[in-house]
Amino acid sequence: MATTASIYRNGNYSRNSLITNNNKVERPPSVNSNPKNSLKSKSLRKSAPAALGAAKDDTGVPGRVRVAVRLRPRNAEEMVADADFADCVELQPEVKRLKLRKNNWDSDTYEFDELLTEFASQKRVYEVVAKPVVESVLDGYNGTVMAYGQTGTGKTYTLGRLGEEDTAARGIMVRAMEDILADVSLETNSVSISYLQLYMETIQDLLNPSNDNISIVEDPKNGDVSLPGASLVEIRNQQSFVELLRLGEAHRFAANTKLNAESSRSHAILMVHVKRSVKGRDSDLSSENGNNSRMVKILEPPIVRKGKLVIVDLAGSERIDKSGSEGHTLEEAKSINLSLSALGKCINALAENSAHVPVRDSKLTRLLRDSFGGTARTSLIITIGPSPRHRGETASTIMFGQRAMKVENMLKLKEEFDYKSLSRRLELQLDKFIAEHERQQKAFEEEIERVTMEAQNRISESERNNADALEKERTKYQKEYMESIKKLEEKWMMNQQKHAGGENIPGLKDESSNAISYGKDSRIANIEELAEMKRKLQKETLLRKVAEGEVNILKSQLAGLKKSEASAKSDISKLQKMLEDVGRQKEKLEGEIATLQSQLLQISFEADETARRIDKGGSEEVLGGLDSLMLQVRQPQINDSGNGEKASIAKIFEQVGLQKILSLLEAEDADVRIHAVKLVANLAAEEKNQEKIVEAGGLKSLLTLLRSSKDETIYRVAAGAIANLAMNETNQELIMAQGGIRLLSMTAGNAEDPQTLRMIAGAIANLCGNDKLQMKLRGEGGIKALLGMVRCRHPDVLAQVARGIANFAKCESKASTQGTKAGRSLLIEDGALPWIVQNAKSEAAQIRHHVELALCHLAQHEVNAKDMISGGALWELVRVSRDCLREDIRTLAHRTLTSSPTFQAEMRRLRIDH
Repeated sequence: MATTASIYRNGNYSRNSLITNNNKVERPPSVNSNPKNSLKSKSLRKSAPAALGAAKDDTGVPGRVRVAVRLRPRNAEEMVADADFADCVELQPEVKRLKLRKNNWDSDTYEFDELLTEFASQKRVYEVVAKPVVESVLDGYNGTVMAYGQTGTGKTYTLGRLGEEDTAARGIMVRAMEDILADVSLETNSVSISYLQLYMETIQDLLNPSNDNISIVEDPKNGDVSLPGASLVEIRNQQSFVELLRLGEAHRFAANTKLNAESSRSHAILMVHVKRSVKGRDSDLSSENGNNSRMVKILEPPIVRKGKLVIVDLAGSERIDKSGSEGHTLEEAKSINLSLSALGKCINALAENSAHVPVRDSKLTRLLRDSFGGTARTSLIITIGPSPRHRGETASTIMFGQRAMKVENMLKLKEEFDYKSLSRRLELQLDKFIAEHERQQKAFEEEIERVTMEAQNRISESERNNADALEKERTKYQKEYMESIKKLEEKWMMNQQKHAGGENIPGLKDESSNAISYGKDSRIANIEELAEMKRKLQKETLLRKVAEGEVNILKSQLAGLKKSEASAKSDISKLQKMLEDVGRQKEKLEGEIATLQSQLLQISFEADETARRIDKGGSEEVLGGLDSLMLQVRQPQINDSGNGEKASIAKIFEQVGLQKILSLLEAEDADVRIHAVKLVANLAAEEKNQEKIVEAGGLKSLLTLLRSSKDETIYRVAAGAIANLAMNETNQELIMAQGGIRLLSMTAGNAEDPQTLRMIAGAIANLCGNDKLQMKLRGEGGIKALLGMVRCRHPDVLAQVARGIANFAKCESKASTQGTKAGRSLLIEDGALPWIVQNAKSEAAQIRHHVELALCHLAQHEVNAKDMISGGALWELVRVSRDCLREDIRTLAHRTLTSSPTFQAEMRRLRIDH
């Protein structure tokens, strides 16, 4: 069982774990396929691959790894050195055959999928090697394009060339993104990238250099590999993508070797994630369930296809004696060769159908698990040179490609339901229904109020009119009746008088009978008038009943509207219930995902404990309480009477608790303190644990250890843990507030071990990047401490010192630009300028780049110009603007020199052309 040691880069105390795996790698059965006919289209998406079109289920379709060979033309050195010798390689592109000469009369012949001569254009290379893979990714599959070959044969040129000056020189990365953005609608779909490098078995983020220890997570169900800690940047246009590539290349490690002036010392991995929404499949529903069909269609989640394109620029394979690597470059070369060797072993095992594939021997093979023997469509381009001096390396590269052609992948469509989109859509639909219901309810209430008021007004008006009319008629008829009665009485009285005074008078009897007849006629007229009045009253009563009927109708309409409102509320409650069901299903899925993640985390912690176990043998199960933890930390080895399972850091952390672990930092036993501080340092390497450690008083305990301890190991590990905590801006202020910089400075003065000094320098370098703390950091001796550590002369320590000075200078430059700082640089006042000038030409690229950046930032403030001229920094700035390998630093130096009147005047005086 292999283990790795903890390493510290850029001020982080981090850990790498090498996890062994005895599980067999599942691979699809070998099926013959013709890669030449799999994708034939003049434009990017005119036709989908025939083989991939059938991949509609989980079984997938077979797809062999396609391998192309690209021959580099002779360079200037080979033109001279090999002028009398023929090329060791002969290409026959017509029959796709390659001959490798052993001598003048004998050669070996190999066949590949494609042969690209030294005259092949970048466009031709892209269309042959990468375009079919890009088309597959756009259709929802994973794809890989990888370049393999000896150092200096053109891998980075083929893949990563930006082509800003000459568009014809654009590499595969730029051309692939152009085709993806041309085919994808960014309004409904998304394209995002991660750019990483694998350096010395550590995965680092090229878009965020502070994120330099990214872990690999594998899905236990389908084996998919992901990097949750890597930066994921969404791409909106081609220009932003090119800027990100330039930024990533500036952070990539490179060195000068005999084979290449700027040789890549890390494997670069570009991951492009394409997420596309597709229309859902039609549901087979009968016509009699029309409402349910509509509801199901609303609730059907959209289907999302996720394709991942991985472009891998491997570091060059090289022989140490030919590359001339030594020192730190030698260690880099060993790491590169070990990872490439592990990749070769995996491909050999896959080509020979071996029962065991050693995927876990290297982080490179774990990252490429899906590319060889997995579910991705893979194209490999091997780059070779013509020189007969490197025939051995060329033969090894060709054999690597031959074995890779035997590897079969099982291509699978990556489809899933977008429940989040469905949830958002249902929420919008529900909000729409609620708003519509509220609007209708308000309209109903207003209409009911209007109709009710109108009915009441009409009833009131009718009642008033009827009452007035009845009163007028009654008064009229009463008056006429009274007048008629009065007339009749008067006539009757007259008749009585006549009858009493002249009974025998002729005609009196006739007049009396006429008067009686007239009285009868009047009464009859009055009765008729009363009947007419009754008819009018009945008519008014009928009108009132009609009005009451209309009111009843309006009331029934109101009841109907209330019933509609109840129905709408019922529909809304049904939708809410459906939404709750979808939410519960979503929570269930998220719970399962969380469970799987916790299981993966537990496996990862168990593997980490294998690499850096506290007990060198097996240990018993962790007992509850402080005493059991003391026992585990003290005893180097305890025989396990159970199943031999080892207690991991994760189990100790879970079962014992952070407070008890921190309490051991104050233990009397020195071994216990050392093991406890190592445990805390390992926990602090994880960002999710840092806040818990600070809240529990871990930072205070670590600073107390620096203050009270005399042990060099405790100095080193505690400083590494503080460096990790110092990556967070809030923690930086806490460290300064608790006197951390003063303690680190004192510890730096007492320490002698280079690793301890590297940890301390890394912590101070992280604090130098906070522009709020600069005055306090300088006042408590931070800059003096950094400059004091250069006595060690170890390249790693000097690199951290240079990084801290560059960070401090950058913050000063920013403050000067904003007008919050005036006067000379504090670095110059503390005497850092001579060391900066002295190391501006350092052979170590990491030191040199940081020092060059510091020079550029110091020169941006005009008040520093005279000191820099007198200190010899002007000459170094001119050199950086002309010869720096990093384009961004070179551009910054040129812009700084051009914008400074003092520098311009001095260069004119010295007759320096710029």
